[in-house]
Amino acid sequence: MMRRALAVAVVVLLLLGAACATRRPRVGPPSPPSFPVVGLASWYGPGFHGRKTASGERFDQDGLTAAHCCWPFGIRLKVTLLSTGKSVVVRLNDRMPHNRKGRILDLSRGAARRIGLIGPGTGRVRIEEVVSHES
Repeated sequence: MMRRALAVAVVVLLLLGAACATRRPRVGPPSPPSFPVVGLASWYGPGFHGRKTASGERFDQDGLTAAHCCWPFGIRLKVTLLSTGKSVVVRLNDRMPHNRKGRILDLSRGAARRIGLIGPGTGRVRIEEVVSHES
């Protein structure tokens, strides 16, 4: 009887130990993006003009900037609207909610105008990182 109780206790402890050993998701900064990225972009502007962006600077709706959920501020991106083939280089300076209706990038009104995104409001884009060769 004592052996059986000991065996049950050992099994319970092993099961508890296994449950506690499950891997937890890694918390920390997101991994760097792997370019090029293709996805849905939209634009924003009038309601946010002059407000502070997540990076702390004032939003200029006619500037060439963009928002993403988690890529680093300051990164420069070449955004090409696939339907027009037109491109613009923007600087990331703001945040947008994660998985905002499947969109991966919000462009300022000025950037959207350059590539022909104002009318349709959303469009599929190819995003590439612009690497500076300054020394």
